[in-house]
Amino acid sequence: MGLLTIGAFARAVGLTPKALRLYDELGVLAPAAVDAESGYRFYDPAQVAHARLVAQLREIGMPLAEIREVCALPPAAAAHAVAGFWQQVSADTAARARLTSALVEHLSGKDTTMNDFQFAAAVDQGLVRTSNEDQAYAGDQLVAVADGAGGKFGAAAAAAAIEALKPLEATAGPGVSLLTALASAVTDADRTVRKLSPDDEPVTTLTALLRRGSQLALVHIGDTRAYLLRNGDLTLLTQDHTWVRTQIDQGKLTSAEAAAHPQRALLVRALGWGEGVEADLALRTAMPGDRYLLCSDGLSTVVPRDELHSVLASAPSPDDAVAQLIAAARAAGGPDNIACAAYFSAA
Repeated sequence: MGLLTIGAFARAVGLTPKALRLYDELGVLAPAAVDAESGYRFYDPAQVAHARLVAQLREIGMPLAEIREVCALPPAAAAHAVAGFWQQVSADTAARARLTSALVEHLSGKDTTMNDFQFAAAVDQGLVRTSNEDQAYAGDQLVAVADGAGGKFGAAAAAAAIEALKPLEATAGPGVSLLTALASAVTDADRTVRKLSPDDEPVTTLTALLRRGSQLALVHIGDTRAYLLRNGDLTLLTQDHTWVRTQIDQGKLTSAEAAAHPQRALLVRALGWGEGVEADLALRTAMPGDRYLLCSDGLSTVVPRDELHSVLASAPSPDDAVAQLIAAARAAGGPDNIACAAYFSAA
């Protein structure tokens, strides 16, 4: 049997000529021959099985980039890849279903779980420092931690950063306006910090969550951190604005080298530092059972991540989580001030 025109081949495999042209352009299914003058595509009948496989993979929603990789695998490996893809699709669908159900219940007024959050915050001087420059705050709509530095005004800088956010607890608005309000408040906080003492040049980090219903607006600058425990997985929501972090990103330091580097606490972004404030802002959707942890580096640098995970997963309340985590930091030597805030959504 000779080569098939693109139209005949499309009818044989149940695809359109347009789809076949796209698959050719993306390297998923190349024609057997292309007319040099007209550019018309021709296909070998032996390509029918390959084309039908591509069509079936598209039907289950697999992206073309993944299809290209799967089609290049031996049959057994391809089967394993397809099974893995569908397992991920099923997990993602289940997660979206839970979120959709929670949002429908919340928006219809039939459920109040997204308005039911427990919270706690505490600070501890640690075992080495002679003063405390960390601040932590937790309320129904706002949780925040800040780590001040720069002489005797470090504590005042951290307090000013959090105080600038507190008026937002009384405001209402959708997610986009939350981010706008946070950005404006952080700019105000930066101005306040700069006015505290021109000579001492105090600075402070700040990480905070502001909530409206199921929406959470996150603001972050410095090396304080925000973690989320969801469905058993602990995720770091922020990236440290430190010199060693930039070196890791550029491939100049490993994580292990950065952890022991003498400049590991050197900030590249903070309130009160540099030409102007540059904070990270993000909007998230809370889900029932979410557990958020905000903390200063006095906790995150001395308490291993698996212990953070264990405490967040097992603590019966935010108060218990905060107490256990501060105790863990002190047990690890407590070399720095410790700020910790926990924010738990009802399951």
